[in-house]
Amino acid sequence: MFKAALFDWDGVVVDSSAAHKESWEALAREEGLPLAEDHFAKSFGRTNKVIIPEVYCWTKEPAEIVRIGERKEYLYREIISQWSAERLALPGALELLHALKAAGIPTAVGSSTAKENITLVLGKLGVAECFSAMITAENVSRGKPDPEVFLKGAAALGIAPEDCVVFEDAVYGIEAAKAGGMKAVAVLTSHPRQSFVGKADLIVDSLSEITPASLATLWRV
Repeated sequence: MFKAALFDWDGVVVDSSAAHKESWEALAREEGLPLAEDHFAKSFGRTNKVIIPEVYCWTKEPAEIVRIGERKEYLYREIISQWSAERLALPGALELLHALKAAGIPTAVGSSTAKENITLVLGKLGVAECFSAMITAENVSRGKPDPEVFLKGAAALGIAPEDCVVFEDAVYGIEAAKAGGMKAVAVLTSHPRQSFVGKADLIVDSLSEITPASLATLWRV
């Protein structure tokens, strides 16, 4: 039965993709590193530990991967600090978070985003109290589609995975949720509907379509 909700961050609660893209491009200019025109589409939903050595092929040196990744996140925070809450929040996200809190349903963040990035935005949105736990890049060693991030989120909430629903905008995230034995809701902010057919339990255009009561029906199918 429905007992908890786990949220991916970028593309689900907030739309900061433009800031991520801009920060990668600023970093590439700073470092004099090559960057393909379609770089962001190729790296979308992956961790920096994968993007830097495997997608962008910049370096495989562990210390250099860490340095470059930290600089990218610093640049991202500089950009995002100038944005308003209205520009960041995706339709229905804040309303759903407040509705879940009012219904007594615990929630957690499950994201490959750095904790400092999320904390910065939570302050802007004013919904930090809506989350009981936060699993971020610092807490996981395996990226999606491995279910580690969501399994740790469920454990932090003290809820069995099969009683959790995950909100995701990426195919890798939906696959991670299902691999962890959870219900999965795909939000169409980043990929077309067809990408999720046969993979997600529910597909929505935005979180405005979701209520705590509607989520409970996923367990009745």
